[in-house]
Amino acid sequence: MGSPHADRPQASGGETEGYRFDITDAAIVVDPEGLVEHWSDGAETLFGYAAPDAVAQPVTKFLDIPWVERWEAAGRNGAGRGWTATFTAYRHDGSRLQVRTQLTPLGLDRGASWLVVATDYATAQAREREHAILRGLFTESPFGLAVVDPQLRLTMINPALERMEGVPARLQLGRPLADTVPEEAGPVTEARALEVLETGEPQVAVSHVDPPATSSSHLPHVRSRSSFRLQDLTGHTLGMGQAVLDVTSYYQVRRHLTLISEAGIRIGSTLDLERTAEELAEVLVPQVADFVAVDLSAAVLHGHEPDPVLTAGSAELIRRAQQSIRKDLPESVVPLGAPVNYSATSPQQRCVTTGRPVLDPTVDLSTPWLAQDAVRSDKLREVGIHSHLVVPLRARGVTMGVATLVRWKNPEAFDADDLLLAEELAAHAAVCVDNARRFGREHRAALSLQRHLLPKDLPAPTGVDVAYRYLPADTHAGVGGDWFDVLPLSGARIGLVVGDVVGHGMNAAATMGRLRTAVQTLAALDMPPDELVSHLDDLVAHLDEAETGDRHIPGVIGATCLYCVYDPISRTADITRAGHPPPAIAHPDKAVEFLDIPAGPPLGLGGLPFECTHLEIPDDSVLAFYTDGLITASSDRDIDVGFTRLAFALAYPDRPLEEICEVMERLLLPDRPRDDVAFLVARPRSIDEENVASWHLPCELTAVGQARSFTAEQLAAWDLEDLAFTAELIVSELVTNAIRHASGPVDLRLIRDVNLILEVSDGSNTSPHLRQAQADDEGGRGLFLVAQYAQGWGTRYTSEGKTIWAEQLLPTEATSPQA
Repeated sequence: MGSPHADRPQASGGETEGYRFDITDAAIVVDPEGLVEHWSDGAETLFGYAAPDAVAQPVTKFLDIPWVERWEAAGRNGAGRGWTATFTAYRHDGSRLQVRTQLTPLGLDRGASWLVVATDYATAQAREREHAILRGLFTESPFGLAVVDPQLRLTMINPALERMEGVPARLQLGRPLADTVPEEAGPVTEARALEVLETGEPQVAVSHVDPPATSSSHLPHVRSRSSFRLQDLTGHTLGMGQAVLDVTSYYQVRRHLTLISEAGIRIGSTLDLERTAEELAEVLVPQVADFVAVDLSAAVLHGHEPDPVLTAGSAELIRRAQQSIRKDLPESVVPLGAPVNYSATSPQQRCVTTGRPVLDPTVDLSTPWLAQDAVRSDKLREVGIHSHLVVPLRARGVTMGVATLVRWKNPEAFDADDLLLAEELAAHAAVCVDNARRFGREHRAALSLQRHLLPKDLPAPTGVDVAYRYLPADTHAGVGGDWFDVLPLSGARIGLVVGDVVGHGMNAAATMGRLRTAVQTLAALDMPPDELVSHLDDLVAHLDEAETGDRHIPGVIGATCLYCVYDPISRTADITRAGHPPPAIAHPDKAVEFLDIPAGPPLGLGGLPFECTHLEIPDDSVLAFYTDGLITASSDRDIDVGFTRLAFALAYPDRPLEEICEVMERLLLPDRPRDDVAFLVARPRSIDEENVASWHLPCELTAVGQARSFTAEQLAAWDLEDLAFTAELIVSELVTNAIRHASGPVDLRLIRDVNLILEVSDGSNTSPHLRQAQADDEGGRGLFLVAQYAQGWGTRYTSEGKTIWAEQLLPTEATSPQA
C-alpha cells in the first residue's frame, strides 16, 4: 500500500534493543494492510485525532512510515522481530512532530498485525538519557549502590559495592541488611531502614565496618550510607535503595585535624620542659604510635642556648618522656632522666644533626646502625617493632631534641601522612619547649636577682622579736616583687616595712630592689613614716615616667607599701600605709584586731597626702604585716574569708612566732600560690624604765657640767664606769652645741640597750654638720671628736625640734638588759 504523502522525508532509524516506552505513550495497532485497528488515549493526545476518526485510516496518514518496505525488511530479517526508528508525525492541527517509534509484530506469520508505539522525540531522548544515567550509575559509578526489599534483604548490589565489601555479590544477595554492618549496629540499622520504608524520609548514617580480607589495614573503614524509599508509578513500595560511600580517607584527615587541635590545647599547658615533653608523648600514643620516646638536648634542659644544628659531639640527649600502650614500657631501653647514647649512623643522630625527619616504614634488623647497637636490636626483635619514625623538635631555627615513634601492635607501617602529622605535632611541641626554656632561664635569673635583693638575715634588735616568710609564686606566675625588712633606727627604735610591686618577672624583682634600697636610705635619715612614704611615692612616679615617657600615666610599675616605726621606750608605733592591706594586732586578752590605718593611694599616683597614725602597742601582743597575696591566695579569692582565716591564725599570740608563721602558711596558702606572699610577724619588747635616764637642762653653759655629772652617775649605776670618760666627752660636746647654736629646752637622755645611746634634744631645726677645722680655728672640733669616739651618730627631727644622738659599744663583758 503506497503512502499518501510522497513528498515527506524518508524516516531514519534502525533496529534497537532495550529501548522502552511508557504506558502513557501513543499506542496504535495496525493490520497487515497498514490500516489502524486500535487507537489509544495516548495517540489521541499526541496526534490530536479522536479514535473514531483514526480507526480504519491508513497509518501513513499519521506517520511517514514506509510501510511496505519496512514490513518486507522485517520479514527478511526474521519473523517476530521489531524495529525502532524516528518518523515525522502529522497532527490534526496541521503541525508536524518528530517522534521516536517502536514497531513490533504481534504474530509470527506474515499476516500478523503490528503494534506501533510513538513518543515525541524530546521525551524519548530524555528517557534515554535517564536510562543511560541509571545504567552508568549502577554499573560504572564509584558509589556503592544496593537495593533492599521490604523484608530488608539485599536484592541488588552494584560492582562498586561488591569491591568495597570485598565479598562477591552472589554471596551477599538475600542476606539481611543488618548483616552488612557491625553486630552492635544491627538493631539500629534495621530500625532506621524500617523508618525510611514507612515514612519515605531519606536518612544518612555513618557506620564503621571491618576492612575487607584483601585489605592490609587493621583500622575500621568508615561508610556513609544514604537510604531512600523505592516506589513504582502507582506509589507501591518496592523496597529501599542505599548509596554507600567509603569516607575512610576523609575520616582519617578529620582525625588528624582533631588530633592537631587537641595537641594545641594539651601540649604546652605549663611552662615546664619535662611536662611539655610528656604531653607530646601522651598525644602521640596510641593515636599515632605504640611507643614514643622524647629526648631533649642537655643544653636545653640546663637553660642554655643550644646550637642551631646539633653535631655528633654536642648532641648530648637526655630522655625526658616516654609513653607506651603498655604500662610496663616493654620498648624502652633507657630509663627516664638518663643520657641516651645513639650511634652516629642511627636515625636519631641523623635527625638531630640534619634537622630533618627519618622515616623507616619497615625496620630492617640488618641495617648497620642496628648491627652496631645490640641492645636496641634485641629489643626491636623481642617486642616485634616493625616500623620506625624519628622527627626533630625544632623551633625558631634551633633543634632542641628528637621524638622517636615505633609501631609493633599496630600492623600498619608509618606512611607519609603519619610523617606529616608527627612533624606538625613535634613542631608545636618544640615551640612550647623553647618557650619553657626561655621562661625557665628568665625565671632563674629573676629568682637569683630577687634572692640577692631580699634580706638574707634580718637584724635582731632588742625592741622586737620577728619571724617572717617569703613564698614565691608558682612557675607559671614567675618571681614577684614582694619584700619586707627590719631596720634598726636611732633611739632603740625599729622600722618594720612590707611592700609589694605589681607584676612578676625580672622587672618586678628589679623594682622591688630599688624600693627596698630607697626605704633603707630614707629610714637611715630618721624620717617619719608619712614623709618617708611620700618620698617613696615620688620615686615610683619617676620610675613610671622613665618607663612610659609621660609623667601623667600612672601605674605602669605600681606598688604598695606599709612602714611602721616602733619605739620600745614609749611602747608606741607610728604607721603609714600606701594602698597596702592594714596590719593586724593579736592581743593576749581580746580578739585579733585589724588596725584602722588610713589606706592612702598606691605608690606612684602622686598628688595625695599620706597620713601617719600614732598607736600604743601593748606588751605581749603580736603585730602582723603582710602582702595582699596572703589574703587572696585561696581558690575563692574572697578577701573577707582571707581576713577571717588570718585572724584565726594569729589567735593565741603567746605561741612562738615561728609556730604562728607555720599556721598562717598552712591556713591561708595553697601548695602553689598564684602570687608572691610575704609576711612579717613581730612581738614588741619594751625597754624597762631602769634602762632609760633623762634630764631637763637649763639653756646656759653651766648645764654642760651638770650633764657630765648626770652621765657619770648613771653609768656608775649601770656598772659602765669604763665608758664614763668617752661618754662625758660626747655629752659635753653635744650639750655645748645645743646651748650655743640652738634654743631651749635642752634635754639629755641615756639608754642602755645593745649599745649605750646618748641623746641631746633642743628646740631648733638646724642640723649641725661635721667639718674639718683649720689649725687657727678656735672651734669647730666638737662633732669631729664625737664622730671619732662614737660608734655612730646622727640627727633626727621631731615635732618640737631635733635630737642629736651618738652610740657607744658596750664592753664585751657587759650584757644587754634584754638578753
